[in-house]
Amino acid sequence: MNILLTGARGQLGWELRRTLDCLGEVVALDSRALDLADPDAIRRTVRALAPHVIVNPAAYTAVDKAESDAERAHAVNATAPGVLAEEAARLGALLLHYSTDYVFDGSGERPWREDDPTGPLNVYGASKLLGERSIQASGCRHLIFRTSWVYGLRGGNFLLTMRRLMRERTELKIVADQIGAPTWCRDLAQASAAILAQLLSPARGADRPEPWGVYHMTNAGETSWHGFAAAILALDPPEPAPRLLSIATSDYPTPARRPHNSRLDNDKLARVFGIRLPDWHHALKLCLDRAD
Repeated sequence: MNILLTGARGQLGWELRRTLDCLGEVVALDSRALDLADPDAIRRTVRALAPHVIVNPAAYTAVDKAESDAERAHAVNATAPGVLAEEAARLGALLLHYSTDYVFDGSGERPWREDDPTGPLNVYGASKLLGERSIQASGCRHLIFRTSWVYGLRGGNFLLTMRRLMRERTELKIVADQIGAPTWCRDLAQASAAILAQLLSPARGADRPEPWGVYHMTNAGETSWHGFAAAILALDPPEPAPRLLSIATSDYPTPARRPHNSRLDNDKLARVFGIRLPDWHHALKLCLDRAD
């Protein structure tokens, strides 16, 4: 089994590189080896490698910067997945792609289901939604995993930012009216590998329905950014510990609008693949245990 992995130096790509090794030969490319803003380079690379599976966690994730850098955000998040999908269809390969809760408008309070109407609030979300649609239009076999609030011990993310700021400041103001599920990138990677193993297993019956499409995949439970920060502080308290203040989104203006409701319903993932990710509190503790 030949697996092409993009974004190998990103927080999710790093974990996928480790977890996919048991399924076959992984060719892991970072942005220096494969520029996803270059469609011709993507086609050349895929055709040279002829993978059986393409796994694409790479993305333009600078949400605020995307507002002023829309061209590159769309190139990486919208055009590149479509090119990967077209090449996958030509090869008969399977494409795994990762998307985001930001494809929704963040209204209401119930978790979003896969078939709910989309309505991104910012350039990043719009570019990711176009990427999903390009994959779906290609006709390739694909799985699109929407996730939220991804963190880990590498790269840039909320966990690492909070650990640094909690050691530098005596007081932190954290948004408390955006709700979602912090999701450990290692749990995402392990669940992805488990799903791939199911699909590639000789024991999988040919009479089972095709599972291709969109799935939501987050750690279980929900919290606010303030609640996430409080949990980090409780598990990894510096001396002296800073004071955490709750603020509203309106008190922390950013170039890109953020959804208030980032909850995702994971029932379809459990129903089709029998997989549920652990509660976010449990995942955070395991993650921080590995930081020591």
